[in-house]
Amino acid sequence: MRAGLRQSAPVGRPVRDIHLRHPGAIEPLRRGHPWVWKQAIGRGLEGAVPGEEVQVVAPDGAPVGRGLVDPGSPIAVRMWTHGQAPLARAEWRRRTARACALRARLFDASHTSAYRLLHGEGDRMPGFVVDRYDRVAVLRTDGDAAAARVPDLVEALVPELARLGVATLAHRIAVKGQPPRHELLHGEPPPETATVLEHGLPFVVDLARGQKTGAFLDQRDNRQRVRELARGSRVLNLFSYAGGFSLFAAAGGAAHVTSVDVAASAHATAQASFRAAGLDPRAHAFATADCFAFLEGARKRGDTWDLVISDPPSFAPSEKAVPRALAAYRALHGACAAVLAPGGILCAASCSSHVDPAAFLATLDDATLGRADLRLLEVRGAGADHPTLPSFPEGRYLKFTVLG
Repeated sequence: MRAGLRQSAPVGRPVRDIHLRHPGAIEPLRRGHPWVWKQAIGRGLEGAVPGEEVQVVAPDGAPVGRGLVDPGSPIAVRMWTHGQAPLARAEWRRRTARACALRARLFDASHTSAYRLLHGEGDRMPGFVVDRYDRVAVLRTDGDAAAARVPDLVEALVPELARLGVATLAHRIAVKGQPPRHELLHGEPPPETATVLEHGLPFVVDLARGQKTGAFLDQRDNRQRVRELARGSRVLNLFSYAGGFSLFAAAGGAAHVTSVDVAASAHATAQASFRAAGLDPRAHAFATADCFAFLEGARKRGDTWDLVISDPPSFAPSEKAVPRALAAYRALHGACAAVLAPGGILCAASCSSHVDPAAFLATLDDATLGRADLRLLEVRGAGADHPTLPSFPEGRYLKFTVLG
């Protein structure tokens, strides 16, 4: 463990009680939902320290479970256990080992060396996400509670990383208005970029400047689906970012791929991935433009594509933003349909947990698209390295639809 990391609270320290306000808050927790909203708490948060282990109790004083408190967050407690079971060091090790063992069964690193190693709530370790990029693992924490308990995770995780052949663990810290930075937790400092494999195809990840931990690994299997659909097609990839869908379409035998993103630097990473995979980026187009403006210009020119992929950033960062987000999806999908050739395929994605599948599908109906020749072929999500809990619909955030 890196020198200077704060140690977790000593064993035997008194556990603070957090009292729920209403009995109705108990049932979701009993079923396994991992969040206690601040508004559901009657008392007990006063003086609580982020990352402190707390006992959540019902209004009648009955124990509900234990979790880590984050008094400054709307999600005031993230639950780890039921009843009065403590969050002991052995439990950190058990859950970390179980998450890593699952990925060892799911992936052969000689074929896919980039995947989510630990998926927070879905692996019953809420607040912690770890992505593997070959020999580098990158941690992201959600909230002050998880950030305070990084030492506990490192202690449990480093032995598992060694078994997987991962030599470096870094904590990616993003502060609003500042570029992201890495805090080294174990091993050698991470490189700025890494070349990894996904379904046997090499691609370049910008670890230093890329979004999230460097790449959007939740779309891995959907990129492979695009590879299968792209043969012989003219492909348009909107919000292309680092060009994952573009790369897989080209590798799948697309006749031509047009990638559109507002960030020119993302195109540079995409082109590096093309070269790493033995593909000539000069045979394809990379447009630095606003996607809505690009689509309007293409419509006016009469340009069409056989396969259109739309994977925008989240339009709904909060519940309040949902009506505006749905209007944006409708406008975007209508514009996509206007440039989709007859007989073509439209792949439309949403990464917002606040937009449920039914609401998203309603932005793809005949009236919105302005055409009545498309059918819903598939509704897909993230891969098995992004597990979710049956009681936690917020975890099923990714929707990837295929219409043709």
